[in-house]
Amino acid sequence: MDFREYTIDKITSITGLDRETIAKAVETPPEQKLGDLAFPCFILARTLKKAPPVIAAELAEKFSEDENIEKAQAVGGYLNFFYSRTAFTKNTITEVLEKGADYGKSDLGKDKTVLVEYSSPNIAKPFHIGHLFSTAVGHSLERIYSQLGYDTVKLNHLGDWGTQFGKLIVAYKLWGDDSVIEKDPINELLKIYVKFHEEAEKKPELEDEAREYFKKLEEGDDEATTLWQHFRDLSLVEFKRVYDMLGVSFDSYNGESFYSDKMDEVVDILRDKGLLTDSEGAKVVELPELGENTPPCIILKSDGATIYATRDIAAALYRHRTYDFYKNIYVVGTPQSLHFKQIFAVMEKAGWDWAKGCEHVNFGLVKFPDKKLSTRHGDVVFLEDVLNESIQKTCEIIETNSPNMENKDEVAKKIGIGAILYTFLKNSREKDIVFSWDSMLDFEGESAPYVQYSYARGKSILRRSDIEIADADYSLVTTDEEYTLVTHLNAFLDAVKDAADKNEPFYVNRYVTILARLFNKFYNSCPILKDDVPEDVKKARLALVKASCQVIKSALYLLGIEAVESM
Repeated sequence: MDFREYTIDKITSITGLDRETIAKAVETPPEQKLGDLAFPCFILARTLKKAPPVIAAELAEKFSEDENIEKAQAVGGYLNFFYSRTAFTKNTITEVLEKGADYGKSDLGKDKTVLVEYSSPNIAKPFHIGHLFSTAVGHSLERIYSQLGYDTVKLNHLGDWGTQFGKLIVAYKLWGDDSVIEKDPINELLKIYVKFHEEAEKKPELEDEAREYFKKLEEGDDEATTLWQHFRDLSLVEFKRVYDMLGVSFDSYNGESFYSDKMDEVVDILRDKGLLTDSEGAKVVELPELGENTPPCIILKSDGATIYATRDIAAALYRHRTYDFYKNIYVVGTPQSLHFKQIFAVMEKAGWDWAKGCEHVNFGLVKFPDKKLSTRHGDVVFLEDVLNESIQKTCEIIETNSPNMENKDEVAKKIGIGAILYTFLKNSREKDIVFSWDSMLDFEGESAPYVQYSYARGKSILRRSDIEIADADYSLVTTDEEYTLVTHLNAFLDAVKDAADKNEPFYVNRYVTILARLFNKFYNSCPILKDDVPEDVKKARLALVKASCQVIKSALYLLGIEAVESM
């Protein structure tokens, strides 16, 4: 039973007000001592021609006998509802235990498809730490939407087209060594790519040669296409190794190259609709509706070549035709905000109503002290190196604190990778991240290790007991610490909905961090397996432990973080 909905229904029945009006008016009090739900009676003052405090007092009497609501208390112009702790606790814990991993799921998105484009690294360039922001946010959002019943499609829009491939082909023909590249593809391709730019500063004609090779690639030249495909295949093998470490997978790797033969149609459509205008030889779409300082969206450059905007519009049109999406989400950095505003506006001007379902989910920067992320100059922080270093540092902590732990390597991997993912999802995605090992691997603060340890603590308690909890008496777990924990368990689905509404995994991250904190407070305040604890109390508290573990694990899953059974 949903106690909030139950209370709203009863207020509706008593007052005769429109249910939707009441649902919008009810509030969750800021403190538990003020109740579980509050109804502001001010909205009834004009209708009833009475002061709100008088209305609140009269309504309170009509809730005097209700097995689900312990009391309705008039406080000023508010009516504060206190649920029956026993009924609410029994309802919540029973639902968690019965549904298990399905607790917190919804059919809100039934028969609606959400596309999530994320990660999208560039072929033949390193998978650096900056790519993790998009990967972590997108991976989490896909799971969040899936939790709410949407059909989700995971898209990796690879950067596998453009003049940089002409540069790479030239670099390969001049300095490439197949035997070396096969052993360490990304590093070696990066080296020759960097060398190209160094040499091009001295020999500008190399840039012309690179443009010529990309033109050959666009025209389907056998040699250029074979080399490009080779670079792409090598890169995907490397990327997949990192994705496997993160537990990330995709339904499609269609990159920019996939849409290279689909752009002429876009140009024709925009031309036929009279949207293209000339601007210094280029074909553009003017966008005055976005503000007078907004530049036009370039569709064709002065030499007739297409650009990112043309490809992205072609991709959106293809996705609409293929998936008939409800939402088409692009998890791409903040610097691309203008680009997405432009292409979304162009698509709407083209009369495509489905374009309103396209959303740019932006994010901040990753900052390292004294380090910059510039592939062109070869000064880059490889993501795989960071993940391995986090695992190694976690191993050292475990070796110091728990040298006899079983499966140390497996635990270190889950904690080390979880620590990094948590860091990228702990705040609003628009905030920049300053990389800090101390905060990431802090087992006491706001971190993945802290949440994972809380889960492992609960599982340890359950393993040490053979008490059957099926018929627990939930009237025995209604202390403030226990009830606050239960109310938070009950709020899991709300956190998931908030995360989807705002495309912010941070809401789930914050939820599970608070849940871990409340669980530890309960653990420290309410003895569970001590000899002097009555058997029936043990049973009820063990049920609460089991429910807490289930929700912690489910919430971590939505963040892409694995739970650890023992630490």
